[in-house]
Amino acid sequence: MEIFAEDPLVTVVGVAETRPLTKGVRLAKKLGIPIHRRYQDLLKLKNVDLVIDVTGDPAVEQKLLEVQAPHLALVGGASAKFMWQLIEARIRASAEIESTLTRYQSLFRLYVKEEAEGAVDEERTRIACEIHDGLVQTLVGVNLKMERVRELVSEDPDKGLTMLNQTTVQLKHAIQEAREVVYNLRPGQYDHLAFIPALSNYLTSYEREHRIKTTFEGSGDESQLDPKTKVFVFRMVQEALSNVVKHAKATKVVVNVHLKQDLLEARVSDNGQGFDVQQERQNPEKWDHFGVRSIKERARMLGGDVQWISKSRAGTTVEMTIPLVIKEKLGYVKKN
Repeated sequence: MEIFAEDPLVTVVGVAETRPLTKGVRLAKKLGIPIHRRYQDLLKLKNVDLVIDVTGDPAVEQKLLEVQAPHLALVGGASAKFMWQLIEARIRASAEIESTLTRYQSLFRLYVKEEAEGAVDEERTRIACEIHDGLVQTLVGVNLKMERVRELVSEDPDKGLTMLNQTTVQLKHAIQEAREVVYNLRPGQYDHLAFIPALSNYLTSYEREHRIKTTFEGSGDESQLDPKTKVFVFRMVQEALSNVVKHAKATKVVVNVHLKQDLLEARVSDNGQGFDVQQERQNPEKWDHFGVRSIKERARMLGGDVQWISKSRAGTTVEMTIPLVIKEKLGYVKKN
């Protein structure tokens, strides 16, 4: 009802309900929609193009079918009930997405506070691209399908029902994408800036989500590691893992992080299809792809370096080296 009421192309002329205290009646009053106790009164109104019967009453359905009005489209029975339930599901999904994005904004503000001033603009771009390429595109697709469903309600109800099922699946994907954006913004261990455990936990989630076997090895004392370095290196590893999912077609990935006396070394290796590094470097548009640029820029801001080692059909390794000042070294190894 809310969706129809807010649509500039649709006018809700009335709702028929015999029970005065239902949720639908309360919502109709809130939206300023006229309420009738008899559905026959709706049929007497002028300029009515569509009637949706969600009563489930065979007698009501039969009476509506007997109405002789060539301009009037009727949707009833299981199709109407299912469509109504799906529209309500869409409202709930939209509310959940809005809540998730609100939480993301709060986490983003906290993240910006932790980051160095020079990284803010770059990180905003990364997040904007992540949302635009994933969540927004999914929601645009859902919106287009819902508009098409409106047309099919009277033209081809069966086809409309099929498209409604597809839209439900897309909504679920949108909710999952929103949750992933929030998780990627601030993994759980950031509360205590526990860098190595955070990477280990992230890889566990990564393996479960993407069905890619992961192995993690970490060593060294992170107690004197600068918080900014922890955040930046985590993002670099995270972006390298994201590229594995998007491009490598890999079944296994290995992440190694070693903290030495004055150097942090991180390596992300996969067994995917690989690529010709020299050839890709000659194509600025592809080589300066957002993920690559993000990793390189973070390494530069930390005074470090990053290298890609790969051959066609031989996997890819991303090597990162970051200079550190650490007084002590303590062994720490953990494998997933």
